[in-house]
Amino acid sequence: MLTIYRRLLWLYPKTYRREFQEEMAEVLGQLHADSSKTCLLARFRFYVRESAGLIAGALRETWHQSVMRRFTVGNNFRFPKATWILMTLILAGVISAIRKGEAISVSLPHDNPAIGPIHPANTVMSGWVMSVLIMYAVGLVVGGVFFLVRRTKLGQMSGEN
Repeated sequence: MLTIYRRLLWLYPKTYRREFQEEMAEVLGQLHADSSKTCLLARFRFYVRESAGLIAGALRETWHQSVMRRFTVGNNFRFPKATWILMTLILAGVISAIRKGEAISVSLPHDNPAIGPIHPANTVMSGWVMSVLIMYAVGLVVGGVFFLVRRTKLGQMSGEN
């Protein structure tokens, strides 16, 4: 069984196999030794369960490494710091455009086919937009404080750098 199991390990992708092959074979060897003391039916169920688990794990890992890798960002990828600021400004612009569109839609007469002049809308932001912006500002301040603490002697004394 151990020989078949080692051959089935070749179903795993090369990187995964290099990292975990010996450990997986060792664990199976220990489980095999424990199962050899049981009846024939229990050993058969053990072999089927382990073989099916190995094949399912190999398919799952192959899927993950070949297909899902395309949709994930690597561990060393980081957005530039200005990205978060620009994303917030774009969100505020989109919300403002939506509010202005709603105001224009309300100011148009619906029963009159001749559309009259469009009146300027109230441009005051809603309360939830202001609270999001305030939370963002607080986050920037707290992040800045943590950044400065990490760069000072206090951060160096605590072993962060």
